[in-house]
Amino acid sequence: MNKGKLIVFSAPSGSGKTTIVKHLLKQEDLNLEFSISAASRAPRGEEVNGKDYYFISLEEFKKHIKAEDFLEWEEVYRDNFYGTLKSEIERIWALGKNVIFDIDVAGGLRIKHKFPEQTLAVFVKPPSVDELKRRLKERSTESEDKINMRIAKASVELATAPQFDVIIKNYDLAVALEEAHDLVKDFVNK
Repeated sequence: MNKGKLIVFSAPSGSGKTTIVKHLLKQEDLNLEFSISAASRAPRGEEVNGKDYYFISLEEFKKHIKAEDFLEWEEVYRDNFYGTLKSEIERIWALGKNVIFDIDVAGGLRIKHKFPEQTLAVFVKPPSVDELKRRLKERSTESEDKINMRIAKASVELATAPQFDVIIKNYDLAVALEEAHDLVKDFVNK
């Protein structure tokens, strides 16, 4: 596995990383393909299997771990696993494209450590924890307990920001989108 560029976007939930990644995927000059993560949870809202995530059972996820099928994986919350299948990266590289990830902080850093030269690791920083909470509530996809769990985790995630190659401060979405595009364009054209 050593063929293309890897672009990692990580951040606490509600920081805007998914919005930024979706924007970048529309930019043909970047030649990007989205890495679909595997998840052991059920779909939320309008999520589609094979597009947003590969939704697999907890038992199946654990079988993939034992078989070392993952590039990286994480138990993000109790019995709630997320990971990147090696076959997904191989699929994208076979298309001649660069891989873009929208993944948790721990997974993003694992990819960066495994492929230090091929990876651009970007941390998306929200304006504040209060703004994160507001955005998560606005989504209306999770319970108050889940939101509070995500906010508690955000503090830990924010502390990892300096370990990433670049921090994009998402205070103004238009500025963050432009900054992300320029960073990725420079990296894929190296």
